Amino acid sequence: MAGNKLIVLDALDKAKTQLYHFTAIVIAGMGFFTDAYDLFCISLVTKLLGRFYYTKEGALKPGTLPPNVADAVNGVALCGTLAGQLFFGWLGDKLGRKKVYGITLVLMVVCSVASGLSFGRSANGVIATLCFFRFWLGFGIGGDYPLSATIMSEYANKKTRGAFIAAVFAMQGFGILGGGIVALIVSSAFNNKYHPPAYQVNAKDSLPPQSDYIWRIILMFGALPAALTYYWRMKMPETARYTALVAKNAKQAAADMSKVLQVNIEAEEEKIERLAVEPSNSFGLFSKEFAKRHGLHLLGTTTTWFLLDIAFYSQNLFQKDIFSKIGWIPSPETMSAPEEVFKIARAQTLIALFSTVPGYWCTVLFIDYMGRFAIQLMGFFFMTVFMFALAIPYNHWIQKSHRIGFVIIYALTFFFANFGPNSTTFIVPAEIFPARLRSTCHGISAAAGKAGAIVGAFGFLYAAQSQDPNKVDAGYPTGIGVKNSLLVLGGINFLGMLFTLLVPESKGKSLEELTGENEDKSGDISEQTAGARTVPVPV
Repeated sequence: MAGNKLIVLDALDKAKTQLYHFTAIVIAGMGFFTDAYDLFCISLVTKLLGRFYYTKEGALKPGTLPPNVADAVNGVALCGTLAGQLFFGWLGDKLGRKKVYGITLVLMVVCSVASGLSFGRSANGVIATLCFFRFWLGFGIGGDYPLSATIMSEYANKKTRGAFIAAVFAMQGFGILGGGIVALIVSSAFNNKYHPPAYQVNAKDSLPPQSDYIWRIILMFGALPAALTYYWRMKMPETARYTALVAKNAKQAAADMSKVLQVNIEAEEEKIERLAVEPSNSFGLFSKEFAKRHGLHLLGTTTTWFLLDIAFYSQNLFQKDIFSKIGWIPSPETMSAPEEVFKIARAQTLIALFSTVPGYWCTVLFIDYMGRFAIQLMGFFFMTVFMFALAIPYNHWIQKSHRIGFVIIYALTFFFANFGPNSTTFIVPAEIFPARLRSTCHGISAAAGKAGAIVGAFGFLYAAQSQDPNKVDAGYPTGIGVKNSLLVLGGINFLGMLFTLLVPESKGKSLEELTGENEDKSGDISEQTAGARTVPVPV
């Protein structure tokens, strides 16, 4: 109730949607645009890396990345992201959200550029330096997850908080789309400039030396959107919830939010001092009290994100391989190097445009009406249904006349991933944990997700290989095949439905209602705050 709440937090909860909300969405959202661009653009260029650095003279087909190299290139950024989520999540609760926010962005900008400048005299040298810089790029990206989610949740009002956090995360869809568009433009430009023939026509000329710039330009472009938002990130004030509830600085919290909300807010120093000694505001992450209050919640957020990302990253990073298997992307020997990049980018862009992006924005539109729990359960359910719909009649879908149907159903799994658990697993951990542990717990939940992504990135690459030794990709052992891999992913999505039952509904509640913070048991706070008001500041 307002009488028992800090005035500055009550003012944030009840604030009408205004310019600072949209400013925060854009500033945090551009970080997520960059995150998605950097993580998923690698899938657009791995085929080109294989051609350029691993093609053997006289081979019937262009080169591909050896299994260990493909594993490293696809997975190293995810490993960095996992480490960054844990480290920066913890640091965000220790030093404050704002102080750490700029560090992650600088790391992303520098390492995006450095990834494109990977150097070496041999294929191993180039790949080694590429992996080094992509690990640290992932480390910076990892920090963006808990910090962006926490900052947006702590700035938002309780009525539309879900939509605001979802809008930040929805920029990930535009990042995936942006990666596809950049790759289309760059590959088209090189194709039109050099007109290389197909590999089977002239192997050497199908790979002009200038093709080495294609993947470098695509990777380096990710630095631009991050760099453009650095100034505005540094101008954002620290969130009032961190300043008041964690740093215990009532004056600073009131001053910062007075500017943001354009009202005069009273600093309640005595009340913050009393709140600081309440048992609900002092237990730690490894305490029995945390386990009692939030243990099942943390289990729910970590398991659902872990299971979701196994399926989501398997689909995203290797959709080019799936499309190749069903014939939607032609055989590599029938194309030149720039043409292959173009065809892969076109497929990814179409999926992003017609399923991924709409899915994210459906979550933005409906989350504060349907609630987090319903959307997450619905998303997992339909992902399960569509994955089994692809897997069970798989031999039907790979026939040429039915491939469009396969692509449509495959796209629907992306739609319901994003209008479902891929959005809600990001939102809920930023709402249900105490302010002093919020960034840490979000980082732990996100890191569990990236552990799932690593399982998907490494596991699917091997699992999807044919059971026929004559049909596996060069250097790989036999796997269980695409059909059985899709069946496994369907089962994983079903488990996600079950673990969703551990996740609480946070719709329409203030962050303090959800966490039990801001509960003063002294009994005289209502009287003290009844006459305290926020007074509009003349503009």
